[in-house]
Amino acid sequence: MFSFLKPKPKLKDLIPSDYIDIHSHVLPGIDDGSQNIEESKFLLESMIDLGFTKVTTTPHTKSNVWDNTRVIIESKKEEIHRTLPELSQKTALNAASEYYIDEEFVKLFKSEKLLTLKDDKYVLVEMSYLNAPLQLYDFLFELQLEGYKPVLAHPERYTFYHNKPKEYEKLKKAGCLFQMNLLSSVGYYGKDVALAADQLLKKDMFDFVGSDIHNKGHILAFENKILIKSQEQLQKAIENNAFFG
Repeated sequence: MFSFLKPKPKLKDLIPSDYIDIHSHVLPGIDDGSQNIEESKFLLESMIDLGFTKVTTTPHTKSNVWDNTRVIIESKKEEIHRTLPELSQKTALNAASEYYIDEEFVKLFKSEKLLTLKDDKYVLVEMSYLNAPLQLYDFLFELQLEGYKPVLAHPERYTFYHNKPKEYEKLKKAGCLFQMNLLSSVGYYGKDVALAADQLLKKDMFDFVGSDIHNKGHILAFENKILIKSQEQLQKAIENNAFFG
């Protein structure tokens, strides 16, 4: 029996030749991403091959787990600039952070400037995969009072929201921009996450995307075929990343 359905593309085929990435973990030895300069070199070379032309990498900042500071992150960025100058230039490498939302985060943004994705304003934030903070909306409100715009990393991966679509709407109304992980589109984190991503795409709720590349396995997953149906909306979100150019 013949099938007239279009074959699904590989994820790498959806990446434009001038793609700007706003979420990755390629700085060596400061979180669960790249562990050394050789791994950073491999990841950056691979990102160039995929079509990345600008990379704002975002190491985790989470109290008592990854106690990264502006000084630590910027020193690691300078290490890349110094040891891998060609790759650093080809990827226009910059560094922000992916901040874990909790009380320590509130203390941080009230006492010093955060490392942002753009304009000292757009800040990448994440939550626990187990549950949202009890004071989440208070924290988001206080963050915006300080002049920041929260970009919520991979909302499709917070499984406690999967059966609560109105919670996503509430987050948007509270001022969050949504950043989808590209690998969610190929089922890398599981089919339930791919389904959640597809549902959010259908509602046009994603503002941006990010690679969230940590390691070689993530690079290889760009060879996988897209599982989601909402490819047009995904392409739109990818194109929106030009905002960070």
